[in-house]
Amino acid sequence: MANEQPLTIALSKGRIFEQTMPLLEAAGIRALDDPERSRKLILDTDDPSVKLVIIRASDVPTYVQYGAADLGVAGKDVLLEHGGEGLYEPLDLRIARCRLMVAGKPEAPFAGRPGRRRLRIATKYVKCAERHFAAKGQQVEIIKLYGSMELAPLVGLADLIVDLVESGNTLKANGLVPLEHICDISSRLIVNKASWKMKHARVTALLGALRGAVEGQAAA
Repeated sequence: MANEQPLTIALSKGRIFEQTMPLLEAAGIRALDDPERSRKLILDTDDPSVKLVIIRASDVPTYVQYGAADLGVAGKDVLLEHGGEGLYEPLDLRIARCRLMVAGKPEAPFAGRPGRRRLRIATKYVKCAERHFAAKGQQVEIIKLYGSMELAPLVGLADLIVDLVESGNTLKANGLVPLEHICDISSRLIVNKASWKMKHARVTALLGALRGAVEGQAAA
């Protein structure tokens, strides 16, 4: 209908945008601007009923949860930290794959020594790290960092880090190794719960097209 509000899809710049666009294009949606070159935060597409909202990766679940975007693409790491309130996660897009790992020096301790402090864990994935070590019955001290995680064990800030690992080259270049696997990470399509009900036909049509695109990419 002519007066229908457009579907809005929240995306972040960089790897997720680059790997999501071929899937959206296979579903008939092409961005009219390149977010890396444009200063626009809301991008039109060649489908007038769909707009793209460009935001920080960590903010995508929040925009979708509160209905500022109908759908979004977010890494499973971001969703695990967010908690997933107010949204559905109907499709693994199988892009931006990596692993969430515990890493450190090869000789890094895995338990607090008698008479010494608890292990210090540097990470931006605070909730994931807390859950992982709690499940092992370990009490640890979490130090939240936002970048250059590999530096923390090198300068004595932390014993271990919890971070995303793709190739492992950055760890290796800094004398660190992956020590424990926490979970596999990929990007997921997420949907606002109200949009799922109020715009159900349009959301499920797009979901079906994206599912077909994902399966086609996997078969290629």
